[in-house]
Amino acid sequence: MIQRIRVEAYHKALVFRNNRYVKMLNEGTYWIKAFNTLIHYDMTKPFVPTVDLDILLQDKDLADALEVIDVLENQLALLFENRLFKTVLTPGKHAFWKGIREYTTIIADLGKYEITEPVNKAHLARNELQSYVRMFNVGAYEKGLLYIDGKFDRILEPGIYHFWRNTTTMTVTTADIRQLQMEINGQEILTKDKANIRLNCSIQYKIADIFKTVENKDYEKQLYTLLQLALREQVAGYTLDELLDKRETLSTQVMSAVKEKTQSLGVALLDCGIRDVILPGDMKEILNQVLMAEKKAQANIIMRREETASTRSLLNTAKLMEENEMLFKLKEMEYVEKIADKISNISVNGAGDIVGQLKQIFVPVKKG
Repeated sequence: MIQRIRVEAYHKALVFRNNRYVKMLNEGTYWIKAFNTLIHYDMTKPFVPTVDLDILLQDKDLADALEVIDVLENQLALLFENRLFKTVLTPGKHAFWKGIREYTTIIADLGKYEITEPVNKAHLARNELQSYVRMFNVGAYEKGLLYIDGKFDRILEPGIYHFWRNTTTMTVTTADIRQLQMEINGQEILTKDKANIRLNCSIQYKIADIFKTVENKDYEKQLYTLLQLALREQVAGYTLDELLDKRETLSTQVMSAVKEKTQSLGVALLDCGIRDVILPGDMKEILNQVLMAEKKAQANIIMRREETASTRSLLNTAKLMEENEMLFKLKEMEYVEKIADKISNISVNGAGDIVGQLKQIFVPVKKG
């Protein structure tokens, strides 16, 4: 008994008899025996065999119709369909129909960690490759140290780095290479004259040797401790008055005291400054009283100096008027003018000499 079957356009059919492959049918109409089995395949889709692919490839016609991609162990194939990334092929044989779509691959060697294959970075970020790729990001203000199996390999400049994921252990340690600031606040310290003060200090620093900062665990904590101890040591050598007068000198001395030790941490100090010198409440009151007393004393000195100058000026004027009668008259007229400016009305008697009456008002009569 035979039956009529049809293979549609852009399809293939495989004929099986008793689960054994017989042949491949192309597009067209066929008469086959009823006990044969047909499996139809869409040529636009990957070929997924129902039996071992190697058995089917013994048929030359079928082998010529298929594009077979053999991915070995420790390899990965990036499949491109019509030059567009399609998927990832794992180790094994993969088959695709020829003639409809163009298939190309990039074979990657996962036995090494460096990606030397011509793979676009955009493809490396695809979800299909996430489990096969390691990615490290070094920021624009950072530098990175790459370690392979615990050994230093190279310095990584800012950028995104991709490596194949395999049994090799890879780590990247990054460090911020910008100018950084550290605050050392609330340091309660005794001065040389036993005054209890509280200091706030700021420092600016920069990583000079990234290797040393990585070698020193928690280098920032170590730097903080070094500066804290140096600050206490330097302040203890000053009296309170000296400290208030020489804050800038103190900053320079603190930097000099820790310079060598900070270099061993891979850090370069750029600047140091004492922001605040905070005194206890009673100490503030005492200093304010001292300041007020000093200002009052200065004011008294100035007042006495001015009084002395004024008295000396009056004495000199008196001597000049005593020696020069004309100068005395001029001074007398000056005072008369000042008095006249303050008088609104002057009453005189119409009888007699008016000028004489005015003279009697303003010019005193000399006795004797």
